[in-house]
Amino acid sequence: MHGTTAPSRYVQRALARARSFDAARPWVWDATLTAFWTLAALVDAAGGWRNIARDPSVPGWLVLVTSLVLALPLHWRRRRPTAALAVMACGALVSAASGAFLQAAFLQAVPVFHIALTRPPRALLWSTALILPPLLTGAFRFQGDTWDQHVVPNLWAYAIVALLGITVRSRREERDQEVRLAAAAERARIAREMHDIIGHNLSVITGLADGGRYAAAKQPERAAQALDAIATTSRQALGELRRLLGVLREEDQDGEAAARDPQPGLADLPALIDGVRKAGLRVHADLPSGDPGLADGAQLTVYRVLQEALTNTLKHAGDGAEARVTLTYGPEAVVLTVTDTGTSGGGGAADQLPSAGQGLVGMRERAALYDGTLECGRSPADGGWRVRLALPHPTREDSPT
Repeated sequence: MHGTTAPSRYVQRALARARSFDAARPWVWDATLTAFWTLAALVDAAGGWRNIARDPSVPGWLVLVTSLVLALPLHWRRRRPTAALAVMACGALVSAASGAFLQAAFLQAVPVFHIALTRPPRALLWSTALILPPLLTGAFRFQGDTWDQHVVPNLWAYAIVALLGITVRSRREERDQEVRLAAAAERARIAREMHDIIGHNLSVITGLADGGRYAAAKQPERAAQALDAIATTSRQALGELRRLLGVLREEDQDGEAAARDPQPGLADLPALIDGVRKAGLRVHADLPSGDPGLADGAQLTVYRVLQEALTNTLKHAGDGAEARVTLTYGPEAVVLTVTDTGTSGGGGAADQLPSAGQGLVGMRERAALYDGTLECGRSPADGGWRVRLALPHPTREDSPT
């Protein structure tokens, strides 16, 4: 399989380099193509044109000038294809009316292709109006063959070239649409990341501020620790937001996703839990060691679900609440369970689900991407709130090779 994809990859890279070079120096390709076809037209004008001419006695200077008129406008085929075709049509009209019937007249197909590729469909009607007069003039002036044998095949040839241009244009528009959709999806992902970052860090800061206010009267040193933690959390939040906004800015400038720092994963769960503990929430964690083999995106899903669950507990479970985090690497799935005691209002977080559940909706979407499930509801043991995430292990086909 690798042997079949490698040549295609090399061809795509070569084409990408060629397009990049052409975009930076378009005059090189324009001059090369124009010179090639001009040379070919002059070779034919040196005598080969008489093989198909209806009137071999056409003066040589007229054949030479007509050949140049049919070839030189190719230099402007991309910037002004309709104007180039108009000039070439004049040369084709002279060629047909004089009886030279130069083969260089077929070069009109080149600007026709670019008109179909870059101009509105109605421009093809003007192209037909420019191409028809030389064909009809030659057909009626020299009636050795029936007029339809001269006109119809040429029209079919130009029509096929126009269809080819339309096909290439459609493929290009589809590719551009895919790029725009990918950019929109990436912006939506960044928006969710920003929601998670802001929501979590503001909750931590709020908890630290409340704790510091209560401790200021009796334990001033604890208040100072709370202020230090607030400053640290704020700087971390600002750093992450700057990084995400930098990604958006680079996408606006370059039109493609920029390189990103590694996203948090399972190894970052202890640091996340320590940050929540500093905010005043007692968290009991049971985190196994080892690597369950989850993809980076799946590990990020586990991290964000835990972050969202602890943030909701911190905001809604009330004073004195506790949370328990359990992560297990089972034979078929990795399971994260987060429960809290919910001492405020008989379940705290559960009562606030309509306002706090927007982040959990995003977590369900994240879990579904990896064929996982996310369950949220009251804990049957103590009436608190429970969040359970299950992500199946990647199959052999899904695992990276």
